[in-house]
Amino acid sequence: MSRYYAFNGDADGLCALHQLRLADPAPAELITGVKRDIRLLDRVQAGSGDQIIVLDISLDSNRTGLMRLLEAGATVEYFDHHYAGEIPRHDNFIPHIDVSADVCTSILVDRHLEGRYRLWAIVAAFGDNLGQRACALAESVGLAERQIEKLARLGEYLNYNGYGDTVEDLHYPPVELYEKMKPYPDPFVFIAESPAFTRLETGFRDDIGMIDSLSPVLEGVHHAAYLLPDAPWARRVSGIFANRLANSNPSRAHAVITPNRYGDYSVSVRSSKANPQGADILCMKFETGGGRKAAAGINRLRADSFARFLTSFTEQFS
Repeated sequence: MSRYYAFNGDADGLCALHQLRLADPAPAELITGVKRDIRLLDRVQAGSGDQIIVLDISLDSNRTGLMRLLEAGATVEYFDHHYAGEIPRHDNFIPHIDVSADVCTSILVDRHLEGRYRLWAIVAAFGDNLGQRACALAESVGLAERQIEKLARLGEYLNYNGYGDTVEDLHYPPVELYEKMKPYPDPFVFIAESPAFTRLETGFRDDIGMIDSLSPVLEGVHHAAYLLPDAPWARRVSGIFANRLANSNPSRAHAVITPNRYGDYSVSVRSSKANPQGADILCMKFETGGGRKAAAGINRLRADSFARFLTSFTEQFS
C-alpha cells in the first residue's frame, strides 16, 4: 500500500498535514504547490489498496481526479472547508467537509485528532484570518496573550509564504517548509529555534512595508479593490494584504488583484468581517474561481475580464 498526502501549500494546509503526520508519521508521498495550485489530485497516480489524504483543496475543483482515484480502488480521506458542491457517496471515500465561515481545514483535523496538536490548529486559524476562532481555541488551552500573539505571527508568516505565481516566488517551497516544521510538535519551539521562522519573519517585514504607498483602483462605502504591481514581493504579500484590509475595515469587502506570468491576473477576495458572505459566489462567476464564503479567489482572471470583475465585485458587495 502506498500513501499520499495532497495538501494546499498555505498555513492551513501545512498545519493540517503537520498535525496528521505527528499523529501518524508513516512514509508517504507529498503533493503540493503554491497556494493557488489546487487541482492536486490530477497529479496523484494511485490504485487499489492505496490511501490518499487530501487537505485544504476544493472537492469541486478536484472532482474528476477524486472519482478517478475512487474508481481505481484507492481510499480517499478528505479534509476541507471550501465550496464542495455535491459530495460523492462511495465506500472508499471518507469526507470531513465543513464549509462554515468560522472553520478551516486544520480545525477539522483538530476535531478528528481530538485536540492532540491543537497549538498547530491555532496557528492555522490565525493564518486563515479566523482570529476570533483562533483566540477561542487558544483560551481553551490556557494560552497567555503573549503566546497568542506569537502563534498569530507564525500563522501569518506561513500563509504569506504560500502566495506566489510559481514556487520561485516563495521563500520556501511548501514541501521544504513542511520539512522545516516536521521536527517540532510544539510551535513555540519552532519559533524559538528554527532558522526558517527567522527567514520568513524578515521576508515578511520587508515585503509588507511595500504596501504603504498603494491606493485602491476602485473604492466605495462597502468595497475597495487594489491592483498590485507585477513583482515577486507583491505576489507574496497579496493574501496577507487582503486579510489586513479586511481586518482594518470590517464593514468593507476587499479585492487584491495581482498580475501573473500569463499576462492576466490572480485575485484574492475577502468579504466584509461584518457580513462574511459572498466571496465564493463572486469568484465562481469566473473561470478558475472558487473558495469559501468569507475568502475566495480567482487563479487566473483573463485581462479582458478585468473590467467585468470590477463591475461584478461592486454589484456583489454594494
